Amino acid sequence: MLKTLKDLLDAVAPRRDAAAPADAHTLQLACAALLVEVMRSDPAITPAERAAVLATLRQQFGLADDELERLVELAEQTVRTAHDLFGFTSAINEAWEMEQKIAIVEALWRVAYADGVLSAHEQHITWRIADLLHVPQGAYVHARMRAREAAGLA
Repeated sequence: MLKTLKDLLDAVAPRRDAAAPADAHTLQLACAALLVEVMRSDPAITPAERAAVLATLRQQFGLADDELERLVELAEQTVRTAHDLFGFTSAINEAWEMEQKIAIVEALWRVAYADGVLSAHEQHITWRIADLLHVPQGAYVHARMRAREAAGLA
């Protein structure tokens, strides 16, 4: 009976092989979802924040404008129903090197600083994501400083 229940659960929610790397679409969605999560952490989403998300995704993945819009829409839908950030960060942890993870943390900061105001919630969510990506504290702080300078807030 337990085997039957396990088979049923596996059929409903198949798990990826732990050794299999995440595919490109999974990584794109994971990255977009993290950026959207920072963007959503403000009470009001500004055009500058949305532009920062799109610019990061364009630079990271080289997608066309219509693909970028669709990816952000999908990320917004996914984030609304997600229970945590672990699913997104684990896909990135499996596939990306530390330099890439630091770059995404810097991009998260650019989204947070895009409207010229850093809220406590933006700061917390960015710290939480960096922690889940295993980004060292020094690299996290430097990424924040670079993003702040780029935003003209230094």
